[in-house]
Amino acid sequence: MFHLDYGTFQLINHLAISERFLNPLMMFLAEKAEYLFFAGIILYWFLPKAENRKMVAEAILAACVALSINVLIGHFFYRDRPFVSHHVNWLIPHAKNASFPSDHATAAFVIAVAIWIWRKRDGWMWLLLAAGIALSRVWTGVHYPLDVVGGMVIGAGSAFVIHSLLIRSEKINKAVNVLIELYEKIENSLRKKLFS
Repeated sequence: MFHLDYGTFQLINHLAISERFLNPLMMFLAEKAEYLFFAGIILYWFLPKAENRKMVAEAILAACVALSINVLIGHFFYRDRPFVSHHVNWLIPHAKNASFPSDHATAAFVIAVAIWIWRKRDGWMWLLLAAGIALSRVWTGVHYPLDVVGGMVIGAGSAFVIHSLLIRSEKINKAVNVLIELYEKIENSLRKKLFS
């Protein structure tokens, strides 16, 4: 399994030489594209559709769960990054910490899938961006393919599990609604003070 993983890594990472013209895009995706997800979450929160805030709350809750799972896995299963163990085309700076699973892939896919569950048309765009981030982490030499696949599975799985729990559990669903309503009261109160 690890032999196949490393072989696939070499094929993708070698593209940094054979398809060098794509390196700036891959470096952007690997380092900066995650900020597009943060901006997207903020944008959806303030768009005037009622379900958007529920979707964002769900995405944030699922992201917390998914990234907590990553921390636990990192404690019990430590894997060096490719640039620590091998000679690679290393395009971006990165700490020599645990490689598996990829936090970038996890965060991108948990948010993309959470959006896809609620808004299919938008969701496909976010899933495409998440796939670009996952690929770029291998291309730039900071992750193995299994690292990003693991992150994708954890992220997507967490999004589906949290969505399912919120649908099935009236108590959790009610708690989320109460928190959103509380925020909206505070927001309306601040708006009145600012614009009165």
